[in-house]
Amino acid sequence: MAAPILVGTCNWADHQDFYPEELDRGRRQRDRLTYYARYFPVVEVDSTFYGIPKPTVVDGWVQRSPDDFVFNVKAYRSLTGHEREDRVPRPPTADEEREFLAALEPLRESGKLRAVHYQLAPWMTNTPQSREVLLAARDRHPNDIVAVEFRHRSWFDNGGWPATEELLRELDFVYVGVDAPQIGSATAPPHLAITSPRLCIARFHGRNRRTWYIRGQTSADRFDYLYTPQELESWVPAVRAASERGVPVHALFNNNRSNYAVVNAFDLAAMLGPLPPRPPAPIIEAMERRDGHVPDWVRKADEPPAPVAPRPGQEAEGQRQLRLSL
Repeated sequence: MAAPILVGTCNWADHQDFYPEELDRGRRQRDRLTYYARYFPVVEVDSTFYGIPKPTVVDGWVQRSPDDFVFNVKAYRSLTGHEREDRVPRPPTADEEREFLAALEPLRESGKLRAVHYQLAPWMTNTPQSREVLLAARDRHPNDIVAVEFRHRSWFDNGGWPATEELLRELDFVYVGVDAPQIGSATAPPHLAITSPRLCIARFHGRNRRTWYIRGQTSADRFDYLYTPQELESWVPAVRAASERGVPVHALFNNNRSNYAVVNAFDLAAMLGPLPPRPPAPIIEAMERRDGHVPDWVRKADEPPAPVAPRPGQEAEGQRQLRLSL
């Protein structure tokens, strides 16, 4: 029996021309997650890379999403080698480790934590020191699904991939296959591999070679790319093959300029089936501008389900705590 394939985006906050106007300002912005979850069953939380939220904030995410909705959470930056002192990655402090693990607890307790995503820094090359970072991650998350995204070619080139794959299998880590510009050393080849029976992840960064190495004011400057349906179709056979082997798959879009990630998530979800809900009107208009027509599947799609209602006694607390995190 084929395993589930879940398609979503890498955050829910920044999508332009997706949310109703009333969710674009003030306290109502917290309801974007509830609106997003009407259309997609999974999201990757990337804000946890930049700052560690309080558990009460994370509990607000739990309350504002359906029972079957799941989260992947990016590990805090010091855990993945991004914090450096004198150009040398520094290990996380005890407080950083403790606070990050505490932030995961509401998702664990609710059953909504699917994976903890370790996106290694591009200077984390295939060395014994970098492999120690992975071993530390396994010790830190003895019962969590840990997903690893490599950002340097040394893990793949010159015969490196077989050893990398073997290490991931030994640790029962999920390999994160990426679609990204194939330029320079700080990228990974487009490759999907099953290294754990618990999950398989494909992550889409876009293919903008011009912006891949620039430092813009926001990450949207770097991931400025809207895939065509034809480009996404090349991933469909591998994703389906993983599912047919009984391994659940997540396909997540990180091309977060404008509403590109949302448009492409709908594209791929429709290719893989079953059909996603009918997109909001601005997303359909974006598809029509790109393709010159409205995709046939849109006309067949059902309207999205009603939004999840907050649990009694939880709404006010969620409002207060989430507002503190902004």
